[in-house]
Amino acid sequence: MTQRSSLAVPCAAPVLAVCLLACVATGLELSVNNHTADFSLSTSPGPPVSLSCLAQNSSQAEELLWYRGAGKVDLKDGNKVNVSNICVSPVMESDNGVTFTCKLARDKSVQVSVILDVQFPPQLTGEESLHIEEEKDVTLTCNAKSNPQAQAAWYKNNITLTLQQNRYQLYQTSEVFQLSITKVQKSDNGTYTCVVKSSLGEGRKDFHLIVEDKKPVFPKEAVIAAVVVVTVTILFGILARKDKIFKCFKKSSETAL
Repeated sequence: MTQRSSLAVPCAAPVLAVCLLACVATGLELSVNNHTADFSLSTSPGPPVSLSCLAQNSSQAEELLWYRGAGKVDLKDGNKVNVSNICVSPVMESDNGVTFTCKLARDKSVQVSVILDVQFPPQLTGEESLHIEEEKDVTLTCNAKSNPQAQAAWYKNNITLTLQQNRYQLYQTSEVFQLSITKVQKSDNGTYTCVVKSSLGEGRKDFHLIVEDKKPVFPKEAVIAAVVVVTVTILFGILARKDKIFKCFKKSSETAL
């Protein structure tokens, strides 16, 4: 008697595996703007960007899907099969870093992504006047987006600022540039300029710092103590003369009768 193999064969293979095998067998792949692998697309704000997705080596009609980040893009019926086009218009600074992905509808593992690299210079202008009391702390802040990332330099009265140890501190992120001055002095008076520069251009902002005389401060403890002393003195005075005050009120009452 012939012995049967004990190897178990599943009744149905996973749908995903079938689709993947079908795609591999036919050589089916997607391309976006002639790229078959993920890529980055450099552009600038304003002009539109067109993205074209093509199902290559397809033996049948293939439905295509587009995603912006995790959100699905609505496509018209005539823009879904084998070839699908989308347009980003106008391109904005906020589109920088956004990923657009074209996927095969029946097997979403077949996909190509493009990341928008929107390049723009730092946008920074204007001026600001700051009145600060002597010996107080002050922070000058510039907010400027840019791509590629910009670097900041600080000037005082158009001369490169010399940082005094323990008094000047710099803080910088990709969009925020700060200069902090601890316990300002009259010598800190002047115009401070934040210059933010990248390979595409630069922006600047002026801060007119005016250091005012320190205002006299009355100690709270002394004021409270003076109020307490006056109050206690008045109370003792009333208590010391209570008999005379009582007699005065008594005579007034008898006269009224």
